[in-house]
Amino acid sequence: RSGEVKARGCADGRPQRIYKTKEEVHSLTVSFEAMTITAIFDAMEGRDMAILDIPGTFMQAKIDELLHVKLEDEMVDLLIRLDPTYAQYIVYEERRKVIYTELDKALYGTMQAAYLFWKKLTSFLVEKLGFTINPYDACVANKTIAGNQFTIYWHVDDLKLSHKSPRIVTKIIKKIQDEFGKEAPLTVKQGKVFDDYYQRVEGTTLRSGKP
Repeated sequence: RSGEVKARGCADGRPQRIYKTKEEVHSLTVSFEAMTITAIFDAMEGRDMAILDIPGTFMQAKIDELLHVKLEDEMVDLLIRLDPTYAQYIVYEERRKVIYTELDKALYGTMQAAYLFWKKLTSFLVEKLGFTINPYDACVANKTIAGNQFTIYWHVDDLKLSHKSPRIVTKIIKKIQDEFGKEAPLTVKQGKVFDDYYQRVEGTTLRSGKP
């Protein structure tokens, strides 16, 4: 909606379908019901809110198995331009330049990447920040701070935070930034008005919008 053009490199994770179960790779996202209920409380309580976008999302998590990625032709050339020392690993297959790599991070496209990031984010919120995961929605976390509820929900790498105190919201943003913004800063929008997928929340008024 902003007019930005984004691109990302990804692995072809289809061969993993042979041995990966759905339970190992399912991607958890916040439910529409949780989004709506949270928006109602945000409006009723006049909460300060923030939207965070975590950069390089899946690269934040370690891969959980031995995986190799095959780079070919132009991808090989780009890698060599970045680091010429990789030229020693070039092999030729039917006259095509190829480099075989071993994954260290949960590269986008691998089947478990989203799930591994969910595990890392959930662990951070619970173990480091003291939040409790909602028993009905695994992408909603709550914590009572200064006598009021602080709520975080997320859709993969997009987080929404809300609490009555802007100062407390800013403080939690800083902690998330320190953990997940080491390579690049988080994209942050904070205030009392924002578009959240299907609702527009303004101060203490909730108005339904078009999906």
